[in-house]
Formats: sequence, C-alpha cells, structure tokens
Amino acid sequence: MTMALYLLKRSCGLVIVLLVMSFVTFLLQSVIPSDPARAIAGPYAPPATIEAVRQELGLNDPFLVQYGHFLSRVASADLGKSVRTRQPVIEDISKYLPATLELTIASTIMAMALCLTLLQLGRSQSPLLSHLFVVLGSTPIILSSILLPYFFWFGLGWLPGSGRLQHRDVAESTGFHVIDGLVSGRLDITADALTHLILPAIALALPFAIAIVRSLAASLHEVMRQSYIRTARGKGLSEMSVVMRHGLRNAASAPLAMTGLQVRLLFGNLLVVESIFSWPGLGLYLTQSFATADLPAILAVSMVFGAIYIIVNVVIDIAQALADPRIEL
Repeated sequence: MTMALYLLKRSCGLVIVLLVMSFVTFLLQSVIPSDPARAIAGPYAPPATIEAVRQELGLNDPFLVQYGHFLSRVASADLGKSVRTRQPVIEDISKYLPATLELTIASTIMAMALCLTLLQLGRSQSPLLSHLFVVLGSTPIILSSILLPYFFWFGLGWLPGSGRLQHRDVAESTGFHVIDGLVSGRLDITADALTHLILPAIALALPFAIAIVRSLAASLHEVMRQSYIRTARGKGLSEMSVVMRHGLRNAASAPLAMTGLQVRLLFGNLLVVESIFSWPGLGLYLTQSFATADLPAILAVSMVFGAIYIIVNVVIDIAQALADPRIEL
C-alpha cells in the first residue's frame, strides 16, 4: 500500500472514530442526571429562567436534532461553551493544551533516556539498580504520583511538586514555558519551568519506560542471537555499534507496538498526574469537567485525545514499516 493511500485510509478512519466517540459521549448527556441549563443559570435561578436557557441551548429538541446541531457547530470549529468556565471550549483547549503537550514531550524524552539507561544497566551487570527502577515503574501511577512530591518536595525540598511555574510575569508566545523563557531571554523562567516539569514527567515516564524496556529487552535478546550479529562482531565492530546499527533496528517492531498501547494508557495517567501535581493541562481540565458534569468540555477533550491517539499510532505504524521492510502499511 502506498503512503498516500495509507494516509487517506487512516484519515477516513479518524473521521469515523471521532464521529462514533462524539455520538457515544453525546448520548451520555441524555443518561447522566444533570441539567446543563441549571448549571449555567445557577442553583437559585427561577424555573422560568432555567426553561429559557434550555430553549436557548436547544435541550428541548429531540436527541438526533441536538446531535445534528452539534455536528454543524463542530464543522465550523465551534465546540460549544463550557458550563464550568463559561468560556468557549475551543478557547479553553487552546489555553490548556500547551501545558499537556509540554509535559507529555518531557515525559517521553525522559522515558526514552530511562529505557537506554536500563538497557545499559542490564548489560553492565548492574541488576540491582535496574530492578529498583522496574519496581518503581510497576507501582500504581496514583501511588508514585503521591510518593514523588512527598519525598522530593515535602521531605527534601529539592524540587517543586505543584503548579507549572513560580514566576507570573511570563510573556507567553508559544504556551510552552521552557521555550517562552528562551525566546524572551529569561533563563530563570526556563530553569523554573524545567524544575516544575521534573516530578510530573518522572511520574508519567516510569510506567511508560518500564513497559517499553521490557518489550525491547526481550526482542533484543532474541535478535542478538542471530547469525548476522555474530558476523558483525566478527568484523571487529564494537558492541555498542553492533547494538545500535544491527540490534535496535531489527528489534524495534515489538517495542513500537508496545508504545502504541502505552499511549492509550498515558491519557488516563495524565488525569491522575495533572490532578495530583496541579498541572494546568487538559487532564486537570477534564477531571474538573467530570466533577461538574461539564458535558461540552468532556466531549471536546475526548475528541482531542482520540485524534492525538490515532495520529500517534499512524506515526508508529510508519516507523515500524521503516524499521522492518517486511511490514507493510
């Protein structure tokens, strides 16, 4: 299958998945015993005001009519108004998405570095330290997210364990505080942003890295026993060169597939980590929306997460095909 045809097929699949997700989530609005009109009008609003809000929102229309109106709004980039923040949901998402992306990128980089470290520890006969990392990574995410700030924030005072930035005078041009500090020449802001990133990024990276390194270690163990590896060693190549040039590429398929599975779990872990660390991202925004039955926000964030998940898996499929020519898209 050519690349263009593959991307077209996955784009159609993305649209279908988002439609199904939106329909299921929208259906919850008629099941959950909450009244968006009362939430908007206020708990002490008279019935006439609540009824007027219901009429304005179209809540008295049949379900399929409401869903049709929703799809027409989505087509014009209108995801509705949040019941909790009273702001357009698209503005809330644009406000909180950079924080989530910054945390996710930092945790991914940290997970890759941890994977390489664990592989090196395993090959250098240092099993005790590698087993310690495995135990930490196997800890439930809610427990590790509580223990990390307890020791490094409350106990030792080394790293901040709450919020995203201590400085308030930040000129946000990209929404990524690390980059904004560099752009504005404020290295103190960049350093502050990095120190706030460390603990939540570690909490996200540990289970991610452990799952990937287990899959990679098992696959690499099988690859390193093949005859072409012995041939490469016989040519006088260093062990690091043999692993990097011949081992990792041939062992990459299984860990890449595991990465696709871990991305799905990462979204659930984001809700826990951002809530515990008070990280102002989409995970915390979605958690607060659940607490207030803010259905427009829940629906919009779910669709954003669904789109990101599918896009990441498309990238992983392409990476698998590039790493192993035997795999077709």
